[in-house]
Amino acid sequence: AAGSHPCYSPPPACHSFLNTNHPMPSSVLVVDPSAENREVLRTVLHQRGLKIYEADEANSGLALAEEHHPDVIVLDLDADDATSGNVQSQFRQELDRESSSLIILGKLQRGSLLPASHVLSKPYHFAPLIHTIEELAAAAKAA
Repeated sequence: AAGSHPCYSPPPACHSFLNTNHPMPSSVLVVDPSAENREVLRTVLHQRGLKIYEADEANSGLALAEEHHPDVIVLDLDADDATSGNVQSQFRQELDRESSSLIILGKLQRGSLLPASHVLSKPYHFAPLIHTIEELAAAAKAA
């Protein structure tokens, strides 16, 4: 019988998303044209219990942000259209509407519509980026 096998364990009971004993994990959207950078961030952040969404260009990242409302958005300004005023305006609206935090990778130009509170210049190291993501995700959970 399946129940008597030493390696068998029954599937866990399903939990409702409304169950406060099992809150939804914080979520992070990574918009970066580099598949390698997205893979590193996905691997590390997933191991730390965060839900990850990924996009390789700004417009698809914006669509994911509007659909999933992540707690933290990491936006690489090298992503296609990330420096476009229209795209920046739409990201700004999403940030204001959902109270998401934004981390910018690269250098903001004068007159940018994006908030400059968390900017990491390139080249950057992953450790400070991951630390900043974790701090912002924890702050979002506490709010």
